Amino acid sequence: MDSFCNWDGTTLTLNVLGNPGSKKTCIGKVKGNQLKISVNASPFHGQATDYMIQFLAKEFAVKAKDIEVVYGQTQINKQLKIHLPKKWPVVVFEELKRQKSI
Repeated sequence: MDSFCNWDGTTLTLNVLGNPGSKKTCIGKVKGNQLKISVNASPFHGQATDYMIQFLAKEFAVKAKDIEVVYGQTQINKQLKIHLPKKWPVVVFEELKRQKSI
C-alpha cells in the first residue's frame, strides 16, 4: 500500500505510526505511508493500542470490535482494518478523495 489508507468498499485499511505516552490523544499528520496517532496511554503490553482502538472507534463512529489489529498490537507500527466506518476524520477523507476511492 503506497498510502496510509485504502478503502475497499466496506473496510478501511489504515497504516498507523503509534505515539504512546503523549500529552493528548489525537490523530496527527501523515508520515510517509503511515498516519501518526498519539495516545495518552502507556505502552505496556498493548494497552496503548487498546486505548487507540477505543479512541478510533469514536472517531470512525464504530464499535471497538469493528476495528481489527492486523499486526502491531505491541509495536508502534500497526495496520488496522476498520469495518463499515460511519464517520471519517478529515485527513482520511481527504486522502480517500484524492485516491478517488469515495
